[in-house]
Amino acid sequence: MSSTQDRGPDTGIKVLIVGAGFAGLTAAIECYRKGHTPIVLESFPELKILGDIISFGPNAGRIFERWTGVPEKLHPICIKTTGLNYKSYLGEDLFFQSWDTERSYGTSFNGHRGEIHEIVYKHALSLGIEIRLGQKISEYFETDTEAGVISNGERVVGDAVLAADGVRSKGRTLVLGYEDKPKSSGYAIYRAWFDSEAIAKNPRTKYLVENGDTHSAWLGPDIHFLAASIKDGKDFSWVCTHKDEADIEESWQHPGSVEDALKVLEGWDPIVHDIVKATPFLVDWKLVYRDPLPTWVSPKSRIALIGDAAHPFLPTSIQGASQAMEDGATVAVCLALSGKDHVPTALKAFEKIRYSRVRAAQKTGESTRDKWHKADFDRVKENPESLRLVREPWLLDHDAEAHAYEIYPETVASLDDSKPEGSLANVRMVEVA
Repeated sequence: MSSTQDRGPDTGIKVLIVGAGFAGLTAAIECYRKGHTPIVLESFPELKILGDIISFGPNAGRIFERWTGVPEKLHPICIKTTGLNYKSYLGEDLFFQSWDTERSYGTSFNGHRGEIHEIVYKHALSLGIEIRLGQKISEYFETDTEAGVISNGERVVGDAVLAADGVRSKGRTLVLGYEDKPKSSGYAIYRAWFDSEAIAKNPRTKYLVENGDTHSAWLGPDIHFLAASIKDGKDFSWVCTHKDEADIEESWQHPGSVEDALKVLEGWDPIVHDIVKATPFLVDWKLVYRDPLPTWVSPKSRIALIGDAAHPFLPTSIQGASQAMEDGATVAVCLALSGKDHVPTALKAFEKIRYSRVRAAQKTGESTRDKWHKADFDRVKENPESLRLVREPWLLDHDAEAHAYEIYPETVASLDDSKPEGSLANVRMVEVA
Protein backbone atom coordinates (compact mmCIF):
# COMPACT_ATOMS: atom_id res chain seq x y z
CA MET A 1 0.00 0.00 0.00
CA SER A 2 1.41 3.37 -1.03
CA SER A 3 0.54 6.64 0.68
CA THR A 4 2.46 8.70 -1.87
CA GLN A 5 1.64 9.77 -5.39
CA ASP A 6 3.89 7.02 -6.81
CA ARG A 7 2.15 4.87 -9.40
CA GLY A 8 2.04 1.17 -8.69
CA PRO A 9 3.01 -1.55 -11.16
CA ASP A 10 0.89 -1.69 -14.30
CA THR A 11 -2.06 -4.02 -13.70
CA GLY A 12 -3.29 -4.09 -17.31
CA ILE A 13 -6.78 -3.17 -16.10
CA LYS A 14 -8.53 -0.59 -18.27
CA VAL A 15 -11.22 1.30 -16.35
CA LEU A 16 -13.79 3.48 -18.12
CA ILE A 17 -15.17 6.16 -15.84
CA VAL A 18 -18.32 8.01 -16.90
CA GLY A 19 -18.42 11.44 -15.30
CA ALA A 20 -15.72 13.86 -14.17
CA GLY A 21 -17.24 14.96 -10.88
CA PHE A 22 -15.55 14.24 -7.57
CA ALA A 23 -16.46 10.54 -7.64
CA GLY A 24 -15.19 10.09 -11.19
CA LEU A 25 -11.99 12.10 -10.78
CA THR A 26 -11.15 10.42 -7.47
CA ALA A 27 -11.67 7.01 -9.04
CA ALA A 28 -9.46 8.02 -11.96
CA ILE A 29 -6.63 9.35 -9.79
CA GLU A 30 -6.78 6.40 -7.41
CA CYS A 31 -6.90 3.91 -10.30
CA TYR A 32 -3.84 5.61 -11.77
CA ARG A 33 -2.04 5.36 -8.41
CA LYS A 34 -2.81 1.63 -8.26
CA GLY A 35 -1.43 0.96 -11.74
CA HIS A 36 -4.70 0.77 -13.71
CA THR A 37 -5.41 2.72 -16.90
CA PRO A 38 -8.39 5.03 -16.39
CA ILE A 39 -10.24 6.85 -19.17
CA VAL A 40 -12.76 9.49 -18.11
CA LEU A 41 -15.75 10.34 -20.32
CA GLU A 42 -17.47 13.62 -19.40
CA SER A 43 -20.58 15.07 -21.04
CA PHE A 44 -19.73 18.76 -20.60
CA PRO A 45 -17.79 20.22 -23.54
CA GLU A 46 -15.68 22.27 -21.11
CA LEU A 47 -15.42 22.36 -17.33
CA LYS A 48 -16.29 25.72 -15.79
CA ILE A 49 -15.97 26.98 -12.21
CA LEU A 50 -19.58 26.63 -11.09
CA GLY A 51 -21.46 26.07 -7.87
CA ASP A 52 -21.14 27.20 -4.29
CA ILE A 53 -19.99 25.71 -1.00
CA ILE A 54 -19.05 22.04 -0.69
CA SER A 55 -17.61 20.14 2.27
CA PHE A 56 -15.05 17.36 2.49
CA GLY A 57 -14.57 15.82 5.93
CA PRO A 58 -11.30 14.39 7.30
CA ASN A 59 -12.21 11.01 5.77
CA ALA A 60 -11.91 12.68 2.34
CA GLY A 61 -9.12 14.98 3.45
CA ARG A 62 -6.71 12.08 3.90
CA ILE A 63 -7.40 11.07 0.27
CA PHE A 64 -6.53 14.58 -0.93
CA GLU A 65 -3.37 14.45 1.19
CA ARG A 66 -2.10 11.45 -0.78
CA TRP A 67 -2.14 13.53 -3.97
CA THR A 68 1.12 15.40 -4.25
CA GLY A 69 0.68 19.17 -4.35
CA VAL A 70 -3.12 19.17 -4.03
CA PRO A 71 -3.49 20.07 -0.32
CA GLU A 72 -1.17 23.03 -0.78
CA LYS A 73 -3.48 24.37 -3.49
CA LEU A 74 -6.65 23.70 -1.48
CA HIS A 75 -5.69 25.31 1.83
CA PRO A 76 -5.73 28.95 0.63
CA ILE A 77 -9.25 28.70 -0.84
CA CYS A 78 -10.93 26.73 1.97
CA ILE A 79 -12.88 27.97 4.96
CA LYS A 80 -11.00 28.27 8.25
CA THR A 81 -13.33 28.35 11.26
CA THR A 82 -13.23 26.87 14.74
CA GLY A 83 -16.86 25.74 14.72
CA LEU A 84 -20.51 26.47 13.94
CA ASN A 85 -22.54 29.17 15.68
CA TYR A 86 -26.21 28.16 16.16
CA LYS A 87 -29.03 30.72 16.36
CA SER A 88 -32.79 30.47 16.43
CA TYR A 89 -34.70 31.86 13.47
CA LEU A 90 -35.42 34.94 15.62
CA GLY A 91 -31.71 35.58 16.08
CA GLU A 92 -31.36 34.19 19.61
CA ASP A 93 -27.94 32.69 20.34
CA LEU A 94 -28.27 28.96 21.09
CA PHE A 95 -24.76 27.45 21.31
CA PHE A 96 -21.42 27.04 19.57
CA GLN A 97 -20.28 23.65 18.23
CA SER A 98 -16.49 23.48 18.18
CA TRP A 99 -14.58 21.54 15.55
CA ASP A 100 -11.75 20.70 17.99
CA THR A 101 -12.57 16.98 18.15
CA GLU A 102 -13.12 16.77 14.41
CA ARG A 103 -9.71 18.32 13.74
CA SER A 104 -8.11 15.48 15.69
CA TYR A 105 -9.35 13.12 12.95
CA GLY A 106 -7.56 15.02 10.18
CA THR A 107 -8.01 17.95 7.81
CA SER A 108 -11.33 19.05 6.34
CA PHE A 109 -11.50 20.96 3.07
CA ASN A 110 -14.60 23.15 2.68
CA GLY A 111 -14.81 25.75 -0.08
CA HIS A 112 -16.20 26.64 -3.48
CA ARG A 113 -17.24 23.52 -5.37
CA GLY A 114 -15.96 24.79 -8.73
CA GLU A 115 -12.61 26.01 -7.40
CA ILE A 116 -11.89 22.73 -5.60
CA HIS A 117 -13.02 20.74 -8.62
CA GLU A 118 -10.70 22.71 -10.91
CA ILE A 119 -7.70 21.83 -8.72
CA VAL A 120 -8.60 18.12 -8.73
CA TYR A 121 -9.30 18.14 -12.48
CA LYS A 122 -5.96 19.78 -13.28
CA HIS A 123 -4.19 17.31 -11.01
CA ALA A 124 -5.71 14.41 -12.94
CA LEU A 125 -4.55 15.97 -16.21
CA SER A 126 -1.05 16.50 -14.78
CA LEU A 127 -0.80 12.75 -14.20
CA GLY A 128 -1.54 12.11 -17.85
CA ILE A 129 -5.00 10.69 -17.21
CA GLU A 130 -7.08 10.72 -20.39
CA ILE A 131 -10.21 12.85 -19.98
CA ARG A 132 -12.54 13.15 -22.97
CA LEU A 133 -14.99 16.05 -22.80
CA GLY A 134 -18.21 16.47 -24.77
CA GLN A 135 -19.06 12.78 -24.54
CA LYS A 136 -22.73 11.80 -24.87
CA ILE A 137 -23.28 8.32 -23.43
CA SER A 138 -26.21 6.60 -25.12
CA GLU A 139 -25.73 3.05 -23.84
CA TYR A 140 -23.93 0.88 -21.30
CA PHE A 141 -23.15 -2.77 -22.10
CA GLU A 142 -21.22 -5.71 -20.67
CA THR A 143 -20.20 -9.28 -21.49
CA ASP A 144 -18.47 -11.93 -19.40
CA THR A 145 -15.08 -10.50 -20.40
CA GLU A 146 -15.52 -6.75 -20.90
CA ALA A 147 -17.75 -3.74 -20.38
CA GLY A 148 -18.21 -0.49 -22.20
CA VAL A 149 -20.34 2.36 -23.38
CA ILE A 150 -21.50 3.90 -26.63
CA SER A 151 -20.12 7.44 -26.49
CA ASN A 152 -20.81 9.90 -29.32
CA GLY A 153 -21.74 6.86 -31.40
CA GLU A 154 -18.38 5.15 -30.72
CA ARG A 155 -18.02 1.84 -28.91
CA VAL A 156 -15.54 2.31 -26.03
CA VAL A 157 -14.52 -0.85 -24.17
CA GLY A 158 -12.61 -1.66 -20.98
CA ASP A 159 -12.31 -4.30 -18.29
CA ALA A 160 -14.71 -2.38 -16.05
CA VAL A 161 -16.98 0.65 -16.19
CA LEU A 162 -17.59 2.97 -13.25
CA ALA A 163 -20.75 5.03 -13.70
CA ALA A 164 -20.07 8.30 -11.89
CA ASP A 165 -22.50 10.43 -13.86
CA GLY A 166 -24.87 11.39 -11.06
CA VAL A 167 -28.43 10.63 -10.08
CA ARG A 168 -29.67 10.57 -13.69
CA SER A 169 -27.03 8.04 -14.74
CA LYS A 170 -27.99 5.75 -17.59
CA GLY A 171 -25.95 3.13 -15.77
CA ARG A 172 -28.63 2.96 -13.09
CA THR A 173 -31.07 1.52 -15.62
CA LEU A 174 -28.67 -1.26 -16.65
CA VAL A 175 -27.84 -2.14 -13.04
CA LEU A 176 -31.45 -2.11 -11.86
CA GLY A 177 -33.05 -3.50 -15.00
CA TYR A 178 -35.58 -0.66 -15.00
CA GLU A 179 -35.71 3.14 -14.90
CA ASP A 180 -36.27 4.60 -11.45
CA LYS A 181 -37.78 8.06 -11.61
CA PRO A 182 -37.23 10.80 -9.03
CA LYS A 183 -40.05 11.77 -6.68
CA SER A 184 -40.90 15.05 -5.03
CA SER A 185 -39.56 15.53 -1.49
CA GLY A 186 -41.43 18.74 -0.77
CA TYR A 187 -38.18 20.65 -0.18
CA ALA A 188 -35.79 22.82 -2.17
CA ILE A 189 -32.61 24.76 -1.39
CA TYR A 190 -31.72 28.33 -2.18
CA ARG A 191 -27.96 28.54 -2.79
CA ALA A 192 -25.69 31.56 -3.26
CA TRP A 193 -22.01 32.53 -3.39
CA PHE A 194 -20.78 36.10 -3.89
CA ASP A 195 -18.20 38.72 -2.99
CA SER A 196 -18.70 39.83 0.64
CA GLU A 197 -18.31 43.58 0.02
CA ALA A 198 -22.01 44.32 0.61
CA ILE A 199 -22.01 42.17 3.75
CA ALA A 200 -18.99 44.08 5.07
CA LYS A 201 -20.64 47.48 4.50
CA ASN A 202 -23.76 46.65 6.51
CA PRO A 203 -23.35 47.41 10.25
CA ARG A 204 -25.58 44.45 11.16
CA THR A 205 -23.75 41.87 9.03
CA LYS A 206 -20.16 43.07 8.95
CA TYR A 207 -19.25 40.91 11.97
CA LEU A 208 -19.71 37.89 9.71
CA VAL A 209 -16.75 38.86 7.53
CA GLU A 210 -14.54 41.48 9.18
CA ASN A 211 -12.57 39.12 11.43
CA GLY A 212 -11.90 36.32 8.97
CA ASP A 213 -14.00 33.25 8.25
CA THR A 214 -17.21 32.48 10.13
CA HIS A 215 -19.89 29.78 9.97
CA SER A 216 -23.43 30.30 11.29
CA ALA A 217 -26.71 28.36 11.33
CA TRP A 218 -30.20 29.80 11.86
CA LEU A 219 -32.81 27.12 12.55
CA GLY A 220 -36.59 27.49 12.38
CA PRO A 221 -39.78 25.50 11.74
CA ASP A 222 -39.18 23.38 8.62
CA ILE A 223 -36.40 25.73 7.43
CA HIS A 224 -32.68 26.07 8.09
CA PHE A 225 -30.32 28.79 6.87
CA LEU A 226 -26.52 28.30 6.83
CA ALA A 227 -24.10 31.14 6.10
CA ALA A 228 -20.30 31.15 5.83
CA SER A 229 -17.55 33.60 4.99
CA ILE A 230 -14.51 32.19 3.20
CA LYS A 231 -11.01 33.29 2.14
CA ASP A 232 -10.47 35.45 5.22
CA GLY A 233 -13.96 36.92 4.82
CA LYS A 234 -13.57 37.95 1.17
CA ASP A 235 -16.29 35.61 -0.18
CA PHE A 236 -19.69 34.78 1.27
CA SER A 237 -22.00 31.79 0.81
CA TRP A 238 -25.40 30.83 2.12
CA VAL A 239 -27.89 28.01 1.66
CA CYS A 240 -31.50 27.76 2.82
CA THR A 241 -33.54 24.56 2.81
CA HIS A 242 -37.26 25.37 2.53
CA LYS A 243 -40.60 23.82 1.65
CA ASP A 244 -41.31 23.41 -2.06
CA GLU A 245 -44.28 21.84 -3.80
CA ALA A 246 -43.34 22.53 -7.42
CA ASP A 247 -43.99 19.88 -10.08
CA ILE A 248 -41.25 17.25 -10.16
CA GLU A 249 -41.18 17.39 -13.95
CA GLU A 250 -39.91 20.96 -13.81
CA SER A 251 -36.20 21.77 -13.90
CA TRP A 252 -34.31 20.58 -10.85
CA GLN A 253 -32.43 23.86 -10.72
CA HIS A 254 -33.46 27.34 -11.79
CA PRO A 255 -32.60 30.93 -10.92
CA GLY A 256 -33.95 31.93 -7.54
CA SER A 257 -35.62 35.19 -6.56
CA VAL A 258 -34.48 37.34 -3.64
CA GLU A 259 -38.10 38.41 -3.15
CA ASP A 260 -39.29 34.79 -2.98
CA ALA A 261 -36.52 33.89 -0.53
CA LEU A 262 -37.50 36.81 1.71
CA LYS A 263 -41.11 35.58 1.70
CA VAL A 264 -39.94 32.11 2.77
CA LEU A 265 -37.97 33.75 5.59
CA GLU A 266 -40.72 36.13 6.69
CA GLY A 267 -40.45 36.89 10.42
CA TRP A 268 -36.84 35.67 10.63
CA ASP A 269 -33.84 37.44 12.12
CA PRO A 270 -33.24 40.79 10.30
CA ILE A 271 -29.61 39.73 9.81
CA VAL A 272 -30.80 36.82 7.65
CA HIS A 273 -32.90 39.24 5.60
CA ASP A 274 -29.90 41.55 5.18
CA ILE A 275 -27.81 38.64 3.89
CA VAL A 276 -30.46 37.70 1.33
CA LYS A 277 -30.93 41.31 0.21
CA ALA A 278 -27.17 41.59 -0.38
CA THR A 279 -27.24 38.58 -2.73
CA PRO A 280 -26.72 39.43 -6.42
CA PHE A 281 -27.70 35.97 -7.71
CA LEU A 282 -29.06 32.73 -6.29
CA VAL A 283 -30.41 29.42 -7.52
CA ASP A 284 -33.35 27.39 -6.23
CA TRP A 285 -32.33 23.74 -6.26
CA LYS A 286 -35.11 21.19 -5.97
CA LEU A 287 -34.59 18.30 -3.54
CA VAL A 288 -36.04 15.11 -4.94
CA TYR A 289 -35.62 11.57 -3.70
CA ARG A 290 -35.04 8.08 -5.00
CA ASP A 291 -35.36 4.77 -3.23
CA PRO A 292 -32.01 3.36 -2.05
CA LEU A 293 -30.77 0.90 -4.65
CA PRO A 294 -30.74 -2.82 -3.84
CA THR A 295 -27.41 -3.15 -5.67
CA TRP A 296 -24.77 -0.93 -7.29
CA VAL A 297 -23.32 -3.64 -9.54
CA SER A 298 -24.55 -4.90 -12.92
CA PRO A 299 -25.67 -8.49 -13.54
CA LYS A 300 -22.28 -9.59 -14.91
CA SER A 301 -20.43 -7.47 -12.33
CA ARG A 302 -18.43 -5.49 -14.87
CA ILE A 303 -20.20 -2.16 -14.24
CA ALA A 304 -20.50 -0.40 -10.88
CA LEU A 305 -22.29 2.76 -9.85
CA ILE A 306 -20.31 5.16 -7.66
CA GLY A 307 -20.99 8.52 -6.02
CA ASP A 308 -24.42 10.08 -6.53
CA ALA A 309 -25.22 7.54 -9.24
CA ALA A 310 -25.21 4.89 -6.49
CA HIS A 311 -26.12 6.76 -3.31
CA PRO A 312 -27.30 10.39 -3.34
CA PHE A 313 -27.06 12.20 -0.01
CA LEU A 314 -29.03 14.84 1.82
CA PRO A 315 -27.04 18.08 2.17
CA THR A 316 -27.49 17.85 5.96
CA SER A 317 -25.25 14.76 6.00
CA ILE A 318 -22.27 16.94 4.95
CA GLN A 319 -20.87 13.67 3.55
CA GLY A 320 -22.03 13.29 -0.05
CA ALA A 321 -18.77 14.39 -1.65
CA SER A 322 -16.64 12.62 0.97
CA GLN A 323 -18.41 9.31 0.45
CA ALA A 324 -18.04 9.70 -3.32
CA MET A 325 -14.29 10.03 -2.81
CA GLU A 326 -14.26 6.99 -0.52
CA ASP A 327 -15.93 5.05 -3.36
CA GLY A 328 -13.12 5.98 -5.74
CA ALA A 329 -10.37 5.04 -3.30
CA THR A 330 -12.03 1.74 -2.40
CA VAL A 331 -12.79 0.48 -5.90
CA ALA A 332 -9.22 1.20 -7.04
CA VAL A 333 -7.83 -0.94 -4.21
CA CYS A 334 -10.29 -3.77 -4.93
CA LEU A 335 -9.27 -3.86 -8.60
CA ALA A 336 -5.58 -3.88 -7.65
CA LEU A 337 -6.04 -6.81 -5.28
CA SER A 338 -8.28 -8.80 -7.63
CA GLY A 339 -6.13 -8.50 -10.73
CA LYS A 340 -7.26 -8.34 -14.34
CA ASP A 341 -8.66 -11.90 -14.34
CA HIS A 342 -11.06 -11.24 -11.46
CA VAL A 343 -12.57 -7.81 -12.13
CA PRO A 344 -16.16 -8.97 -11.32
CA THR A 345 -14.97 -10.15 -7.91
CA ALA A 346 -13.41 -6.73 -7.30
CA LEU A 347 -16.64 -4.87 -8.06
CA LYS A 348 -18.73 -7.19 -5.90
CA ALA A 349 -16.24 -6.77 -3.05
CA PHE A 350 -16.31 -2.99 -3.51
CA GLU A 351 -20.07 -2.98 -3.12
CA LYS A 352 -20.01 -5.16 -0.02
CA ILE A 353 -17.29 -3.08 1.64
CA ARG A 354 -19.08 0.18 0.99
CA TYR A 355 -22.83 -0.50 1.13
CA SER A 356 -23.56 -0.57 4.86
CA ARG A 357 -21.16 2.27 5.66
CA VAL A 358 -22.74 4.50 3.02
CA ARG A 359 -26.24 3.75 4.28
CA ALA A 360 -25.24 4.62 7.85
CA ALA A 361 -23.70 7.88 6.61
CA GLN A 362 -26.89 8.71 4.69
CA LYS A 363 -28.95 8.29 7.86
CA THR A 364 -26.96 11.02 9.62
CA GLY A 365 -28.34 13.48 7.07
CA GLU A 366 -31.88 12.27 7.65
CA SER A 367 -31.58 12.56 11.44
CA THR A 368 -30.02 16.03 11.26
CA ARG A 369 -32.69 17.30 8.86
CA ASP A 370 -35.44 15.94 11.11
CA LYS A 371 -34.07 17.34 14.38
CA TRP A 372 -33.41 20.76 12.84
CA HIS A 373 -36.73 21.10 11.01
CA LYS A 374 -39.00 19.50 13.61
CA ALA A 375 -37.42 21.02 16.72
CA ASP A 376 -39.58 22.33 19.57
CA PHE A 377 -37.79 25.64 20.07
CA ASP A 378 -39.08 26.14 23.60
CA ARG A 379 -37.42 22.87 24.57
CA VAL A 380 -34.36 23.64 22.45
CA LYS A 381 -33.63 26.67 24.64
CA GLU A 382 -33.39 24.31 27.61
CA ASN A 383 -31.12 21.88 25.74
CA PRO A 384 -29.69 23.65 22.66
CA GLU A 385 -26.98 21.02 22.15
CA SER A 386 -29.73 18.63 21.06
CA LEU A 387 -29.27 20.30 17.66
CA ARG A 388 -25.60 19.32 17.46
CA LEU A 389 -24.32 17.88 14.18
CA VAL A 390 -23.21 14.26 14.39
CA ARG A 391 -19.44 14.28 13.76
CA GLU A 392 -18.44 10.86 15.06
CA PRO A 393 -15.12 9.04 14.67
CA TRP A 394 -16.62 6.05 12.80
CA LEU A 395 -17.62 8.50 10.07
CA LEU A 396 -14.77 11.02 9.99
CA ASP A 397 -11.76 9.14 11.37
CA HIS A 398 -11.82 6.62 8.54
CA ASP A 399 -9.20 5.72 5.95
CA ALA A 400 -11.02 4.18 2.97
CA GLU A 401 -7.82 3.01 1.27
CA ALA A 402 -6.36 1.33 4.36
CA HIS A 403 -9.73 -0.20 5.23
CA ALA A 404 -10.11 -1.69 1.75
CA TYR A 405 -6.66 -3.31 1.92
CA GLU A 406 -7.44 -4.69 5.36
CA ILE A 407 -10.91 -6.08 4.74
CA TYR A 408 -10.69 -7.18 1.08
CA PRO A 409 -9.54 -10.79 1.70
CA GLU A 410 -12.31 -11.60 4.17
CA THR A 411 -14.86 -9.76 2.02
CA VAL A 412 -14.00 -11.87 -1.02
CA ALA A 413 -14.15 -15.01 1.07
CA SER A 414 -17.67 -14.09 2.16
CA LEU A 415 -19.03 -13.26 -1.29
CA ASP A 416 -22.01 -15.23 -2.51
CA ASP A 417 -25.13 -14.54 -4.49
CA SER A 418 -26.78 -12.61 -1.67
CA LYS A 419 -27.40 -8.87 -1.69
CA PRO A 420 -24.82 -6.52 -0.14
CA GLU A 421 -24.85 -6.53 3.65
CA GLY A 422 -27.56 -4.26 4.96
CA SER A 423 -29.33 -3.84 1.63
CA LEU A 424 -32.87 -2.57 2.03
CA ALA A 425 -32.89 -3.37 5.75
CA ASN A 426 -34.77 -0.60 7.55
CA VAL A 427 -34.29 1.51 4.44
CA ARG A 428 -35.89 4.93 4.13
CA MET A 429 -36.02 6.97 0.97
CA VAL A 430 -32.99 9.11 0.23
CA GLU A 431 -33.28 12.68 -0.98
CA VAL A 432 -31.01 14.13 -3.61
CA ALA A 433 -30.11 17.62 -4.73
